[in-house]
Amino acid sequence: MDYPDMDYRALGLVCGIEIHQQLDTRCKLFCSCPTVHREVEDSNFEFFRYLRPARSELGEIDRAALEETLVSRRFVYKSYNTTCLVEADEEPPRELNREALEIALVIARLLKMRIVDEIHTMRKTVIDGSNTSGFQRTAFIASSGSIDTSCGPVGIGILCLEEEAARIVEDRGDEVVYSLDRLGIPLVEIGTAPDIVSPQHAREVAQHIGMILRSTGRVKRGLGTIRQDVNVSIAGGARVEIKGVQELNLIERIVELEVIRQVRLLEIRDELRRRNARVCGDVVDATGLFSNTRSKVVAKALKSGGAVLATKLAGFKGIIGKEVQPGRRLGTELSDRAKRAGVGGIFHTDELPAYGITEEEVSSLRSLLSCEESDAVVMVAAPPERARKAIEAVIERAREAIAGVPEETRRALPDGTSEYMRPLPGSARMYPETDVPPVVVNKEMVERLRLPELVVERAERYQREYGLSPEQARIMAASSNYQLFEEIVRVYRVQPSLVVRSLESTPVELARDGVPVYRLSERHFMGCFDLLSQKRIAKEGIPALLKAMAENPDADPESAAEAAGLMSLGASEVERIIHEIVSAKVDLVRERGERAIGPLMGLAMEQLRGKADGAAVSALIKKEINAILGKAV
Repeated sequence: MDYPDMDYRALGLVCGIEIHQQLDTRCKLFCSCPTVHREVEDSNFEFFRYLRPARSELGEIDRAALEETLVSRRFVYKSYNTTCLVEADEEPPRELNREALEIALVIARLLKMRIVDEIHTMRKTVIDGSNTSGFQRTAFIASSGSIDTSCGPVGIGILCLEEEAARIVEDRGDEVVYSLDRLGIPLVEIGTAPDIVSPQHAREVAQHIGMILRSTGRVKRGLGTIRQDVNVSIAGGARVEIKGVQELNLIERIVELEVIRQVRLLEIRDELRRRNARVCGDVVDATGLFSNTRSKVVAKALKSGGAVLATKLAGFKGIIGKEVQPGRRLGTELSDRAKRAGVGGIFHTDELPAYGITEEEVSSLRSLLSCEESDAVVMVAAPPERARKAIEAVIERAREAIAGVPEETRRALPDGTSEYMRPLPGSARMYPETDVPPVVVNKEMVERLRLPELVVERAERYQREYGLSPEQARIMAASSNYQLFEEIVRVYRVQPSLVVRSLESTPVELARDGVPVYRLSERHFMGCFDLLSQKRIAKEGIPALLKAMAENPDADPESAAEAAGLMSLGASEVERIIHEIVSAKVDLVRERGERAIGPLMGLAMEQLRGKADGAAVSALIKKEINAILGKAV
């Protein structure tokens, strides 16, 4: 399956993205609990809930919430001494966090958006267990913004301030365990207009918005703190939302493979219609055919009281096995729907005999369902109630295959493909939050906001003012340490590129060796460069000193340097050591001449690394070599 030269305009690509970014606030959005990550082992209390969908004020039930009821699940929640009754939904929420609101307003202004006059909090139905209350609180902040891109302006349709969902710890099938440390962390949701014209453009837009978010200096960093949802459709297809894209580099692949998926599904639709394919929807109990089966999966299901239910898909033979994305077929899409009912998967005749199911069993199954040559059969082996729900879900998806591309929400997978999650939510999902008072946004509040320097502007300034390379400037400008960088260079007048390496590269290298660099604070870095500016340590000793301070963070930098043997030697002592080393290698100097500096430098740094400046050591060695060779210095 390959589409090397896809014309996205000709295909009618319509694409937009939603970016969800955690804010780095002191407290959560509707309570005073800290926004800190906790290890599950630290949990000191847990409770469980069963969630059910409720009707909206118009008497409607959201279709996505309704599908969650296919399987009755118990949700277990891990609490901590840093969570409270608000997260447990045992106490009303507090007022909207003003620190989070201020950050959201700054982001809105950077995106040139129109800010609302009054902010009202809404409830968004969510019964997948990720919120103890069965809904997520969200507040509409701004609309009608835009950003400039290489393909023209892209509209920013919406910015909302909402609470982060609970973190899933373990999915046990009938029971799902969540951690409440993440629930309630302030989050901005930014949605673009459908102005994106290609997979590459989608990546550019996400990267640009991410740059603006980082420019505030008030968003959380690290894995899981930002994620993208991508909305894709093509002409004749349907809007599909792909959730949970964690990696920026994956966005292009996600869009590309969803376009391919919709193209293939439309091809399948056309082929099914040419065949006059149909789905009658009859469910047949085929349990008796497999009473002596050698299939371990089927035998296990029957032994535990399960049933084998099957349905005929007229005209589907050879179609179920057609690939729609790399490694994923129409049969995979049918199976995804069945799994939502709590079964492990499906069997279909495009792949049978296999899995211990014999040719004779397949023939008997086709006879039982009165199949013609062009028909296919799908079957499920599971507890009777689950098997029926699963086969009914398969029937619904097969009917959608004849119709074309179904609207749905899908989960992004690490290879860029996606799997079914649930139907797209409808308008019945939202209703007012009556426990949180509205917030008036006046002109004075907006004008008081201080807009930060954008990361791209900062990078350009770093190249001009500090002489950094474009790559160093880009890394430092985007780092959360950029203010510390500027302070160190201003106070200690040290080489800016050395500061960049010490703040950004060296800690990463030390962490790879198991050094607990997370213990390092601004105090440690400032102390390190204080010693360097006084020439009490050499620049080569910085990594060793940072390692020593990370391992003993309570020690002051000077004590750590002394304990690690990193304090610089006096000039006379360095000269003495160099003289002894070179004098012991006179024959080497006379044999190689000035080329002897390499091996001599290696010998010298074995004794002087971190205790003397490398450039000064090199100059002294050259002086000693020239003296032996009788050259003028």
